[in-house]
This record gives sequence, C-alpha cells and structure tokens, in this order.
Amino acid sequence: LEESFKTLFWAIFGLSEVKSVVINNGHKFIENIGYVLYGVYNVTMVIVLLNMLIAMINSSFQEIEDDADVEWKFARAKLWFSYFEEGRTLPVPFNLVPSPKSMLGLATAIKSTLLYVVHRHSEKKTETQLNQLGKNKNPAYGGSNGPTRYQKIMKRLIKRYIIKAQADRESDEITEGELKEIKQDISSLRYELLEEKSQNMETLDGLLRRLGEFSTPSS
Repeated sequence: LEESFKTLFWAIFGLSEVKSVVINNGHKFIENIGYVLYGVYNVTMVIVLLNMLIAMINSSFQEIEDDADVEWKFARAKLWFSYFEEGRTLPVPFNLVPSPKSMLGLATAIKSTLLYVVHRHSEKKTETQLNQLGKNKNPAYGGSNGPTRYQKIMKRLIKRYIIKAQADRESDEITEGELKEIKQDISSLRYELLEEKSQNMETLDGLLRRLGEFSTPSS
C-alpha cells in the first residue's frame, strides 16, 4: 500500500512510469489491477481535478479583476482617511504653543457645552410648566401628588392612543390567508346562487307545465 501511494502521488507530476506496475513474478491479476488503478487515478487527478482547479483559479482571478477598480478606490480612500484623521497640527515640541486649529476646537467645545446647558434648562422649564399646568387643572387631588398624577394620566392616554392606532392599522391590513378565504366564500356563494337559480328555473318550468295542463281542458 505504501509503494502504491508513492507511485500514484508522484504520477501527478509525471515522475512515475507505467512500467512501475509490472511485477516479474507472473502475477497477471495484480498487474491488471495496478494498470486499472493507475489509469483511473491519472484520469481523475490530471484530467478532472486539475482542470477543475484551473477553472476555479481562473474564475477567482476574473472576479478579482472585475473588482480591481473598486478595491483600488477603497484602498485609496482608506489612505486618504489616514491623512484626514483628527490630530495635532504640530509635532511634539511645538504642540505646546496654541495653534489656530486648537483655538477653534476649544471654541467649538465651549459652544457645544453652552448649547447643551441651554437645551437642558429649556427642557426643565417646559417640564416645570407642564407640571404646573397639571397642578392647576387638578387642584382637588392635592398639591404634592398633582404633577405626578397628571404625568401618569398623560402617559396612559398617549399609550392608549398609540395602542389603538396600532390595532386599527393591523385591523385594516388584510393578509393573504384572509384574501383566500374571501375568494373561497365568493366562489361558494356563486355556486349556491347558480344552484338556486337552476332550482328556480326547474320550479318555474313545472309551474308553466301545470298551468298549460289546466288551461288545455278548460279551453
């Protein structure tokens, strides 16, 4: 088995010959098995698998070639971003001196902080006005519990409105199963109407025949 493996392995690179399966002891059956195994192995490896590998490599290379422009643009953008990153304008010894960029950054940070404080103050003022409104509208509930109770009621009303809107929207939507049921109901109603129509026509024909029988003796 070891010698067979070595022979078949080196046969992929063309380093073994067909005569390597020849046995000089007159074992024709073993030689024939060796020839069959050698031929099947070479056909499978050299013709099928190697060509498949070449086709896969060509396909991968074609995909890379098609995306080469996009990949190059991504690499170029990444290189540009490395230069656009925020950092110090001056090297280490000179960054102690304030530069226009650092002053601009400090002014931007102060402006953002002031805007945040003003926004928080306006939110607190609005909340205080809302609580005061609830307190004025509900004097009977007590002065301390008025704002909290008013906020709870408002939250419940808003939540009830949202739930009702969601329920209405879900009820307005018709699923595919409901459409199929409606079609089936319409089809069954149609068959029932046709059947009832046919029965009415038969009843009408019978009445006409009976009317004709009654009118014939009287005439």
